[in-house]
Amino acid sequence: MMRSSVLVSAAVAALLVCTLPVEAADTGPLKVGFLTVRSGALAAGGRQMEEGLKLCIDEHHGEMAGRKIEVITADTAGQPAVTKTKAQELVERDGAQVLIGPLAAFEALAIDEYIRQTKTPIISPSAAAEDLTQRKPNPWFVRAVGTSAQPYHPFGEYAAKELHYKKIAIIADDFAFGHEIAAGFQRTFEQNGGKVVQKLWSPLNTAEYGTYITQIDPSVDAVFAAFAGGNGIKFLSEYKNYGMQKPVLGSMTTVDEGILKRMGDEALGVISAGWYSAATDTPTNKKFVAAMRKAYGADPGYYSVGAYMACQFLNNALEQVKGDTSNKEAFMKALRNVNITDSPYGPVKIDKYGQPLLDITIRKVEKKDGRLQNVVIKTYPAVSQFWTYGAEEFLKSPVYSRDWAPAK
Repeated sequence: MMRSSVLVSAAVAALLVCTLPVEAADTGPLKVGFLTVRSGALAAGGRQMEEGLKLCIDEHHGEMAGRKIEVITADTAGQPAVTKTKAQELVERDGAQVLIGPLAAFEALAIDEYIRQTKTPIISPSAAAEDLTQRKPNPWFVRAVGTSAQPYHPFGEYAAKELHYKKIAIIADDFAFGHEIAAGFQRTFEQNGGKVVQKLWSPLNTAEYGTYITQIDPSVDAVFAAFAGGNGIKFLSEYKNYGMQKPVLGSMTTVDEGILKRMGDEALGVISAGWYSAATDTPTNKKFVAAMRKAYGADPGYYSVGAYMACQFLNNALEQVKGDTSNKEAFMKALRNVNITDSPYGPVKIDKYGQPLLDITIRKVEKKDGRLQNVVIKTYPAVSQFWTYGAEEFLKSPVYSRDWAPAK
């Protein structure tokens, strides 16, 4: 009688196990929601992001780790409210399992809470808002590019120690990206003996820069200009037309390859910093540049290589989980564990906050092979978002902003 009861119990237990819901492996087409900009001041960057993403998808023949990749594109118009709506539509209506985008820092901040609530993995190909990987790290966010300030910590040091500038005026776009770029540069420039004597903030949609250019302190050694989208074109052209002679230092996006092709001699000699240059002399980058030129007739820059690398992050993570994204936590862990030994901008490793360590290059605009190029003149290898301060020390300070650090 005892043996019979045991057998019945075992059979019941087996039946229960068989009927318990099992999380099936997700191996169908992977839906990737892509947040880009197709209108407004940032549209040129959005178009370049689309080009970089498409090149990567095409290189993988539309398939990664055995999964077909289905990209669903949404235009945010560069507006935070629209970005939030589009992110919701991609996830809730279209069933996107991972997001790539958006372009601007203020857009990423607008959807930060939604990403946390829905636990949607997101890879940033451009948006560089510092606190998303610093004081308020989003566990579902990983960035494939530098933070706003990451290239400008070494650049501030370079301007003081190697260019020997003592006084600099800053002019920058008046939004988070411009604020954080300016502050990162200022922090290390002043720690190495320089002084930022003036900061001018221009709206993102500024029509002309004459009123700002005429305010520049004539006693400065150089002007540091931090612009996004096509604003660098307008500023450098007007700077030359006003007869300004002071050297110009630039953010990566001020003389980005995406707009450099539309500039003339006014861009020659501009020294900038960034985590990528189309002129980087490595076999992998040469192959990437050749592919972009063949497909789109132009050199890749900030936005195109950022989207290309976001796509490579996706591939790397999918390979780690063998294409199975049914366990979102495991997939997100894989995205945070991306380790790419060779890429267009060098080796890439991710810190515990979801931010890559990147080689930062100092570049100078020169005319080479009939085109304007950001020729690399110095490289700082494996630069952390925290520079040399260390995470604990760095995070004690306020996030970089319009007013911090203050100009002296």
